[in-house]
Amino acid sequence: MADRAHARKATARSASTGRQTAFLPFARPTIDEETIAAVAAVLRSGWIASGPQVDAFEAALSDYLGGRAVRTFTSATGALEVALQACGIGPGDEVIVPAMTFAATANVVVRVGARPVFVDVEPATRNIDLGRAEAAVTSRTRAIMPVHFAGLPVDMDALYALAQRHGVRVIEDAAHAIGSSHRGRRIGSFGDLIAFSFHPNKNLTTIEGGALSIRESVEVKQIERLRFHGLENGSESGMDILVAGGKYNLSDVAACVGLAQLRRLEQFNRRRREFAARYFERLDTDPPLLLPARGDEGHSWHMFAPLLPLDRMRAGRVDFIRAMRERGIGVGVHYPALHLFSLYRKMGYRPGDFPNAEHIGRSTVTLPLFPAMSENDVDRVCDSCAGILGRLRN
Repeated sequence: MADRAHARKATARSASTGRQTAFLPFARPTIDEETIAAVAAVLRSGWIASGPQVDAFEAALSDYLGGRAVRTFTSATGALEVALQACGIGPGDEVIVPAMTFAATANVVVRVGARPVFVDVEPATRNIDLGRAEAAVTSRTRAIMPVHFAGLPVDMDALYALAQRHGVRVIEDAAHAIGSSHRGRRIGSFGDLIAFSFHPNKNLTTIEGGALSIRESVEVKQIERLRFHGLENGSESGMDILVAGGKYNLSDVAACVGLAQLRRLEQFNRRRREFAARYFERLDTDPPLLLPARGDEGHSWHMFAPLLPLDRMRAGRVDFIRAMRERGIGVGVHYPALHLFSLYRKMGYRPGDFPNAEHIGRSTVTLPLFPAMSENDVDRVCDSCAGILGRLRN
């Protein structure tokens, strides 16, 4: 809502000077006419809930991930919660999570009755600090839930070596990382349980949706039950309920969008990498922004989020964001430090517990990055950043 309001104001101001510049959001899905036509065909078919399109999308995702079992969900949040349930995690258990992530990563741990144990992140990568994660393992630790922040993979070799040493499960929050790879292997094509998000601002969208890549074939049926009411066919009445499952099944309409998006995912991610490279080339500001870690060709660049040099500015992040929006440019905040929300303060977490996450949470800004942008859009963002930071400099 806020971005739409700023879009109207920005267009009006530009029009008054004779120059009409469209509002540039920080994210926008790319939906082509072919996809719209395919969705219309699904709607006309009469089968719009889970059906042949979901089957086809899961098969395509499995093929993309090297043959792994993949099951789709209404969100990555649902996929993460079901993954925890499939691992048998509940009251009395602990799950290690990074302090710098979206709320869903820790909320699902609370929802299954376990305790999220926060760990600080690396300042450059924003990924969980695996050394600190190992120090946080206790006899109650059942899993570690790393986040591939902005699409930059965690050190997978070190992650799984840690998990093996302590006999804990790994549930990867790969909400940002569809199309990312580590040492040439796609995230989700190996490892334990890996959850993806297909929200509209992600690299691939199904409008709303997610998926879970599953290593253990014996867990697939259990995950299917947990995804849809605990139902299983085969009893005398035709069905039985074995567990108190939820309802997280994806619709055929959403899966139809996902199929079209998956065919273009590599193209989308290539454009994201090109724009990220241009940001690195052009973001020469005074005072200087602290740019995110570059990663390598395996980084899918879900978002580009530098840190503001607040110690060298006479105004705060709110002023920077307002000034950017006045220039017709949308800016996000990804994310506030998670342990500082009221829910987690009630669990005993306090300011100062995780200084890296807190510093990032105070100073991060998410700049526009999506495939339909142009190089001129990137240049416009960079020029605006430089001008505003120069004006706000101490």
